[in-house]
Amino acid sequence: MIAPRRFLPSIASLRALEALDRLGSASAVAEELALTQSAISRQLQTLETQMGVSLIQRSRKRLTLTQAARDYVTDIRPALHQIAQASMRLQVPQTGGALNLAILPAFGMRWLMPRLPEFARVHPEVTINMATRLQPFNFAAEPFDAAIHFGTGVWPGADRLLLKHEQMLPVCAPDLLLGRPTGDPAALLQLPLLHIQTRPHAWQDWFAQKGIDSPGAVPGTLYDQFSAIIQAALHGLGVALLPDYLAEQDLAMGRLIAPFGPAVEMDGAYYLVWPQDKSRHAPLTLFRDWLATQAQPEDLLPR
Repeated sequence: MIAPRRFLPSIASLRALEALDRLGSASAVAEELALTQSAISRQLQTLETQMGVSLIQRSRKRLTLTQAARDYVTDIRPALHQIAQASMRLQVPQTGGALNLAILPAFGMRWLMPRLPEFARVHPEVTINMATRLQPFNFAAEPFDAAIHFGTGVWPGADRLLLKHEQMLPVCAPDLLLGRPTGDPAALLQLPLLHIQTRPHAWQDWFAQKGIDSPGAVPGTLYDQFSAIIQAALHGLGVALLPDYLAEQDLAMGRLIAPFGPAVEMDGAYYLVWPQDKSRHAPLTLFRDWLATQAQPEDLLPR
């Protein structure tokens, strides 16, 4: 039996509350939902009346959520995602089912996307819906059947398939090294180095593998995504330590050079990860079996 109506607010009012929590202002909510601010205010008032709980703090024409409302949004947000996903599947016929997949933006674009046409050719009946996520997340809180993520392969309550070990090499624009010695990895300590936020110790680990003593934390500028650090390297702002799959295209076209040796295997790898209760989901099974043919062997040699 479905719960009584008083426990089932309208989707419109829940969307308004969720958007206010995420965006922080009624004007931004009104713009996103294509409504007036007064309409947003009425929806929130209706929700408060129905729930019998104060959800909004109103001061100087600014709306903020109470702690109870923030906790409520945390609980309902996954449900709103699930309703949206179910509605999309209902409206878009999918004879072979759908796979909702979270991907890392850089790995997804450069490694996965070039391979997907083959999967589409072999399994045209399966629809893959993708969304990017930079940080690990809880499958119970997000409507994904699987995720492609970077890590050590440990994800509680989930199984995994190794896709690719992390192999990194320093690259830079050719002009950055004009008049400078090349080939000696230690010379990098005298150059501006670019850091990626998700790999804070990458340069330290790379120097250690080369047998080079670095003075503790390696100084340099910090970027939050590989797309940004690649652009910085292309424009001569410094040397970037990149995964080999991200550098190969620019290296082949001569926009970047790698004069400090071949790629070095680092800690961590890319995995397909899925909740154990989704293991028999038919689209996931087809995708997982196909992806295994594209993956790197579990034991990479030489190590």
